[in-house]
Amino acid sequence: MKFSAIDIGTNAARLLVGEVVEESSKSFVKKISYTRIPLRLGDDVFSKGEVGAKKKTNLIKTMQAFKIISDIFEVKRLRAVATSAMREAENGSRIVNEIKTNVEIDVQIISGSEEAELILGTFMLLGIDQGKPFVVVDVGGGSTEVNVFKGGEKLASKSFKVGTIRLLKGKIKKEIWSDIANWIDSSIEPNEDYLVFGTGGNINKAHKLLGLSSEAAIDLNEMSDLYEVMCVLTPEERMKRFQLRPDRADVIVPALDIYIRILNNFRASSIFVPRIGLSDGMIYQMFLEENLD
Repeated sequence: MKFSAIDIGTNAARLLVGEVVEESSKSFVKKISYTRIPLRLGDDVFSKGEVGAKKKTNLIKTMQAFKIISDIFEVKRLRAVATSAMREAENGSRIVNEIKTNVEIDVQIISGSEEAELILGTFMLLGIDQGKPFVVVDVGGGSTEVNVFKGGEKLASKSFKVGTIRLLKGKIKKEIWSDIANWIDSSIEPNEDYLVFGTGGNINKAHKLLGLSSEAAIDLNEMSDLYEVMCVLTPEERMKRFQLRPDRADVIVPALDIYIRILNNFRASSIFVPRIGLSDGMIYQMFLEENLD
């Protein structure tokens, strides 16, 4: 049973066509097709408060393409969500209505907490020791979601208005770092060790650049070293040295900055990268809903 998940993010729009399969008594989301379009809606939203005409046209064209791809794969269901940039865009609701009229896709603009819940759905498939406390950090273009778990229960969850595009645009509050540190201090037990998991395209790319096996965590020192090397290079130099796309070369440095700060706040020495995200969570939720019907 195939499903389509569309994630309209601050940096890019993504389409994942996938299905939930079982292997060795474990379930996981199998990726059948993945398409990513670097629309950069945040460039407009964080500078002028709305999505401009050109980016709006490109978004609608992208949705049309995603619908065609979904139809070709004959998916059972399609779900589309929009996150930080569309949440803050003054014309976000109008664009959603245009997409519904022109493309017949019903896009939901979801909150930071809803975004986190969808991502976390697939974490329960990873076989994490539910007795140990763990943290999930998702760094996007416009926001960062931090969730703390223990004993299979969510203890704390918060969406912060700090992301890669927002940092590049200089559109963050100067007190955001102390806000994050204070929230983390109030949300964790001082003497406990927390496993930290990172999601998002930038942490996936960092993991790949470091040449680590899929199960291996990124050591904080390794991440800091990579950050130090990258931050003194121009985006063009990063593209050449690390074979990065233009839309990855500028955002990976602020992303690493955010992850490093949060790891230090949790007094964690490493971060695991399961390479799952919002789209995987959407597919898993659709699968569960279909099997409940």
